[in-house]
Amino acid sequence: MDSEKTLATPGESTPPGENAPPTSVEQPASPNDKARTDALLRAAAGLPPAKREAPARAAVKAGAQTETPAGTPPAARVAPGAAKAATPTASVAKGVPKAAAKPAGALVEAPPDPPINKTRRRIVWLAVVGAVGVWIVSFFRFFMTRAIFEPASVFRIGYPGDYAQGVDTKWQQQYRIWVDKTSDRLFVIYARCTHLGCTPDWKASENKFKCPCHGSGYDSEGINFEGPAPRPMDRAHVELDAEGQIVVDISRLYQKPKGEEGHFDDPGAYISL
Repeated sequence: MDSEKTLATPGESTPPGENAPPTSVEQPASPNDKARTDALLRAAAGLPPAKREAPARAAVKAGAQTETPAGTPPAARVAPGAAKAATPTASVAKGVPKAAAKPAGALVEAPPDPPINKTRRRIVWLAVVGAVGVWIVSFFRFFMTRAIFEPASVFRIGYPGDYAQGVDTKWQQQYRIWVDKTSDRLFVIYARCTHLGCTPDWKASENKFKCPCHGSGYDSEGINFEGPAPRPMDRAHVELDAEGQIVVDISRLYQKPKGEEGHFDDPGAYISL
C-alpha cells in the first residue's frame, strides 16, 4: 500500500521506453467532421443549414486554429490575418473596366489653350509692338530737320489768250489765286480776306467775292465794299516770260491801304492787253 502511495519526485527521471504509460495524441478534427457535426447540431436545433464556405476560407480558418509549435521562434509566428494582409489582391468591381496603369516617367499632355486666350495675346503683343514702333519713329524724327514744304511761290499759269474776260477760279485750290481779266489788263488776285485771312468764295450769280467767316464782300476786282474787311484784297506780281506765258510770283504782293495811295497801278501789278 505504501509503495502505491509513493509519488515520483521531480528530480527522479524515468528512462525513456521503460514502464512508460502509453500516451494518447489528440488528432485534430478534420474540416469535414467539423462541418458534419455543425450540420447535425443545427438540424437538432431546428436551424437552417449553414452556407458552405469556399475551400480557401476554410483552409485559412483551419490554419488559424492550428497551434504553433513551442519551438517556433517569434519571427516565424504569424498572426492569423497577417497572411491575407501581406498579399493584397486587387478587387475589381463587376462591370467597371480596370484603368490602365501609366508607365513611369510618362508625360502628361496639357489641355489645349482656348482660342480667346490666343486672341488676347495677339492684341497685347500688337499693342506692345505698336507702342515700341511709335517710340522708335519719334526718337529718329527728333533728329531730323523741321522743314515745312510749301508749293512754289513762282509758277506759270499759261498765256493771256487762255483766259476769258471776267474771274477765273481754276487755280484757287492749287495756288490760292484768281485770274481776273478786264478789257485792258490782266491781274492776279491773291485769295485771302484782308480781315482775318479766310479764303472768300466767288459768287458768279452775284458777281462778287464773299468771305464765309465774317461776311466781308468784294467786287469782281477785289475791292471791298461790305463787311469788316479794312481794304481790298492783295494782287500778286505778274509778268510775261520769253515764251509769252504768264509768270506769277505770290511772294510779291501789291496792296491798296484805306485812305492811302495804292500800288495796283505799279508795274508788275498787272499785264497790259
